[in-house]
Amino acid sequence: METYPIWPNLASMMFDLAEKWPRKALLRAYRDAAWHTTSWAEFGRMTASCARHLRAQGIVAGDRVLISAENRPDYPIAEVALMAIRAVPVPTYTTNTIDDHAHVLRDSGARAAIVSPGALADRVRAAGEKAGGLDLLLEMGSEQWIAMLADTAPQDDIARDAAMIPPTAMACLIYTSGTGGAPRGVMLPHRSIMSNCRGAFELVRPLRLKDEIYLSYLPLSHSYEHTVGNFFFSSIGSEIVYSRGVEFLAADMLAIRPTILTAVPRVLEVIRGRVLAQVARQPPWKQRLFERALAIGFKRQDGVPLTLAERAIDPILDRLVRAKIHARFGGRLVAAVSGGARLEPEVGRFFLALGMLLLQGYGQTEAGPVISATPPESIRIETVGPPLEGVDLRLAEDGEILVRGDLVMDGYWGRPEDTAAAIQDGWLHTGDIGTIDDRGNLRITDRKKDMIVLSGGENVSPAKIEGMLMAEPEIAQAVVAGDGRAGLTALLVPAEGHDDVSAALAISRTNHRLSVTERIRRHAVVEPFTVENGLLTPTQKIRRMLVIRANVEVMAKLHG
Repeated sequence: METYPIWPNLASMMFDLAEKWPRKALLRAYRDAAWHTTSWAEFGRMTASCARHLRAQGIVAGDRVLISAENRPDYPIAEVALMAIRAVPVPTYTTNTIDDHAHVLRDSGARAAIVSPGALADRVRAAGEKAGGLDLLLEMGSEQWIAMLADTAPQDDIARDAAMIPPTAMACLIYTSGTGGAPRGVMLPHRSIMSNCRGAFELVRPLRLKDEIYLSYLPLSHSYEHTVGNFFFSSIGSEIVYSRGVEFLAADMLAIRPTILTAVPRVLEVIRGRVLAQVARQPPWKQRLFERALAIGFKRQDGVPLTLAERAIDPILDRLVRAKIHARFGGRLVAAVSGGARLEPEVGRFFLALGMLLLQGYGQTEAGPVISATPPESIRIETVGPPLEGVDLRLAEDGEILVRGDLVMDGYWGRPEDTAAAIQDGWLHTGDIGTIDDRGNLRITDRKKDMIVLSGGENVSPAKIEGMLMAEPEIAQAVVAGDGRAGLTALLVPAEGHDDVSAALAISRTNHRLSVTERIRRHAVVEPFTVENGLLTPTQKIRRMLVIRANVEVMAKLHG
């Protein structure tokens, strides 16, 4: 692989690549019962056309423009068009309520929006009325939108304008998921996302990626997918295929057969649970083969030499066991990257033992968002790897992770006090607690503000225990509480097909692996945490404090 090119900004990068690879496939999406491909040349032309028409509609440099749509080719076309004329895209989740959208519109000052048609457009329109009105609402796929993309003129004029935008200009305004309160707008300059792209390029260099197929299913409004799915994999020549939705993910993996995939830990936990449940229904001899494949895989991860017998049977296990796991992901997967939340090591080791190259990344919106990732040639899955190239990282005295470099945001929109608290002497204070091992790998232990202090003064990490609980096949979701009390309590949502009894067995198994202080003393089964009831963010993160508040009566009964 060559050295990663240097571009002044993201829009210039995309137009440059459209000139370089005009016939190469860039985007693929499903519509009208078939998959349709958009080439780089088509992307460049439509994006330039969109930019001209946005200017004609009155969008000027500095204007914030809300974008809310499912993953579709119109999304990057709209966003890059806005960037090219120095307007500021404001990506928001399609799962947002009217009040959520109204908050973003009011906070950002956006007076224009580009959205998917139908119910989503109706919600944004209603949000606009609550926030003081919208000057412009464009619906993707409408006659007006199609006309905006129809210019046949080359991209040259818009590409020339884009080339003049400095790396320090604001690329986008992305709102945090709001696990700790109202979402805040993170001002990301072009240099921040470009830094992520350069660092990711060096990370995956050993894989010698070329002409990959990347399946994009996380929302493009998610800061991770926004950087990786919108820009990084595009920039190295991958074709971006938009999944039809999470409910179709398994089918899409079989149909598209991706070579690169990103996954939030919950998806991996669900797949692992289904595999284990399926194995449990197999004849004893098949179960033994599976267990043998896992055992050999674990020895390989731990650097333990295989016996002669294990070396002899290993190729057979590849065909009979590991190939079936690969088939669930389409059969061509080169690597998968887990991010967005903590991956329980037991889950990661499971997939590595079965032959999947699984990397784990760490970051936050305020850092572009990628800070570190496990290198493919040296995986310690219990860590999130060393910082990307170009990222300075150190630990404060209390263990808080501090980050410095081009990836760091300019600050929070309209919140100078929050910005001053988050960035001190150039260092971003992440709010995460971690340790660094002998190889420079970072390990995340908890969120600084989530640490539980028991009545005896002991500090306990809820994230660690919750991860262990959710790695058990009987438990889908878990929140651990106990601040100021003598022991810990767990609020559990059993996995499909399981109940309180099986959840209690899972707790018992988990407790055997925990210290006395960390063990769960009481638990209760509660209603699932969902985006709809506000207990889950659009990025599938559990809002711990809201879960505890929503179940305050249950907690009171548990504590007598």
